[in-house]
Amino acid sequence: MKALVQHVYGAPSDLIFEEVPDPVPAPGEVLVQVRATSVNPYDWHFMRGQPYVARLMQGGFGLRRPRPGVLGCDLAGRVETAGATFRLGDDVFALLPSGAYAEYVCVSEDLLAPMPAGLTHEQAAAMPMAAVTALLALRGVEAGQRVLVNGASGGVGTFAVQLAKALGARVDAVCGTANVELARSLGAEQVVDYRAEDFTRSGRRYDFVLDVAGSRSLPACRRVVDRTGTFVVVGGPAGRWLQPAGHAFGALAAGPFARRRAVLADAVGCRDKKAVLGELAALVERGAVTPVIDRSYPFDDLRAAIAYQETGHAKGKVVVTL
Repeated sequence: MKALVQHVYGAPSDLIFEEVPDPVPAPGEVLVQVRATSVNPYDWHFMRGQPYVARLMQGGFGLRRPRPGVLGCDLAGRVETAGATFRLGDDVFALLPSGAYAEYVCVSEDLLAPMPAGLTHEQAAAMPMAAVTALLALRGVEAGQRVLVNGASGGVGTFAVQLAKALGARVDAVCGTANVELARSLGAEQVVDYRAEDFTRSGRRYDFVLDVAGSRSLPACRRVVDRTGTFVVVGGPAGRWLQPAGHAFGALAAGPFARRRAVLADAVGCRDKKAVLGELAALVERGAVTPVIDRSYPFDDLRAAIAYQETGHAKGKVVVTL
């Protein structure tokens, strides 16, 4: 089968299409034909080997060279070998540790969820990492609360605005000029154009602030969080040495010394991804959430898709079809 394989740290052009052996399912796994995948910052952090601090962590990137393998954590596809739960031909989606940038992948049935009814494989592939991250980040949001999403036009942000609205919250959004109408169409009541206004000096206060962009300092962001509110960090500006990890850990370190609660949203470490995907599927099927797709690329252009995602200007998700 064909796969996009990583042997060195570097740019998208350093990833190589190769013919690799067809995967064979282990007990508890099924073989899935990948019909679509998508690109996430999670993938290109591994591609670049950045931030460098992650190379020193247990289970991290690898100090000098990556472990040769296939990137890609978002999967939408069709079951090719029946298992205990899934039958031949079932349409499924999953959040994987890696391996989705290939024509086939073996997946534990504990990770697979039935694809939402009415979605294409392309749409379903846009969901796992971004939508799971957004839903986990919004745990604790209650109907009637004021929620602010900073970075509302990217993959996580577009899902977060819709999910907060579905939870009954009143949602405001922060994004760039070109994406103001997109944020409004997703359900945001007030949209702050960060090029024209600093949302941390608006005087507005929120019960819940989700910081996807990491575009303002932590002390500045805390000004807009109610004294009993919650500040959730998803990511931050990329950097070679520490960021975005430094932004996230800084929020946690400051948490014990402030009344406002600071937490992280960790989709990778979530132990029940299948159940969360099931929640998301139900929301999609009742019309509360719709994936936003900026661009779609064929599998042979996957490196171009990664390069575009890395610019940071995508509106919603960048997906790849096989």
